[in-house]
Amino acid sequence: MDEQHGGGPSHWWRYGPPGWNRPDHAATHRARTPWRSTVLLTAFVLVGSDFAAHGQPDRVPLDGYARVLLLLASALLLWRHRHPVAVAFGTATATLAYLALGHPYGPVFLTVAVGCFGAVVAGCRRAAWAAVTLLWAGHALVALWLYRWLPPAGDRGAGIGQEIVVATWVLAVVALAELGRARSEQWARERADRAEAARRRADEERLRIARELHDVLAHSISVINVQAGMGLALLDSDPEQARAALTTIKAASKEALGEVRQVLGTLRAPGAAPRAPAPGLDRLPELVEQAAAAGLTVGTEGEPPRLPPGADLAAFRIVQEALTNVVRHSGSRHARVRFAYADGVLRLRIDDDGPATGADAGGGGNGLAGMRERAAALGGTIEAGPRPDGGFRVLAVLPSHLGEDQ
Repeated sequence: MDEQHGGGPSHWWRYGPPGWNRPDHAATHRARTPWRSTVLLTAFVLVGSDFAAHGQPDRVPLDGYARVLLLLASALLLWRHRHPVAVAFGTATATLAYLALGHPYGPVFLTVAVGCFGAVVAGCRRAAWAAVTLLWAGHALVALWLYRWLPPAGDRGAGIGQEIVVATWVLAVVALAELGRARSEQWARERADRAEAARRRADEERLRIARELHDVLAHSISVINVQAGMGLALLDSDPEQARAALTTIKAASKEALGEVRQVLGTLRAPGAAPRAPAPGLDRLPELVEQAAAAGLTVGTEGEPPRLPPGADLAAFRIVQEALTNVVRHSGSRHARVRFAYADGVLRLRIDDDGPATGADAGGGGNGLAGMRERAAALGGTIEAGPRPDGGFRVLAVLPSHLGEDQ
């Protein structure tokens, strides 16, 4: 911020020297000139000073110099948003000159209060306090000089107490401005925190939808790809088998479209609830049938447990992605899925006998990353890699109780 306003004397005069809590340059130039409030305040200062003069016959009556100083102190407030430091010091200097000439106390102090208030709100705290100190110290020196060189019983010496009261009032106004500034900064931080939380939720939702789309499309398209290849190979030699492959492609594509439509449906309106339940381990038989249609025999060990919705969906998608990787990246036509559930923790293991048919045999792309993200969201882990005796293994450990509200 200091570098932004450290270019030259004009910046120094507008915003103060480095370290004076200077405001944002763009924000000050976007501020509108406060014509109406300044005109009203100027009228109040002029009229109020006339009334105040009638009650202070011991002070020097208002004359042309006094009115010029009152107009100057008030007119400076037109630039309090654009040049807060200059206005704070300008109003303080004009008011000090007005009082040094012995003119009546009155609303002239309001110009200093408004100027310093604007400086504090703009972030120029030190400039505001320095302007108030200038007014107070200068005023005290003038009062001390008058008290020393004029008779103690003189009418001007009696105003020292009034000066202290008025200066204290100005300090109170600046202190209130500090309080307002602190409160506005707190509101700004709260707004920034809410915006950051909203962005974080949006990112999490975007990643969730990306995982869902990947898992749905990768599995279904893998089945479709295998069946399409089989259908092309058997189209002339075995039309009935080719027809069965096309039937499988139609069913898989229909299911994929339904799941994609369900995922995209959550984007239609904020807070829109899914119209169909999320898939879970109760659909494992369908997954086994789809794998069989792709030429993969899947054996199961153990009974799939009843899990909360979040954990149930994660377990289903992990099995789905692991079987998809076997179809796409393994030469094995047999896979095993084993469930072990104890103490609220599901241990899920998917094995195939290999061999691998490509460099990325384990599905080292988005699929494996998506499995890890799902497990991590539940506080679980994923271990994936080659088995010592050949083939590939995916081992998921999922604490199911963290999926109750997901």
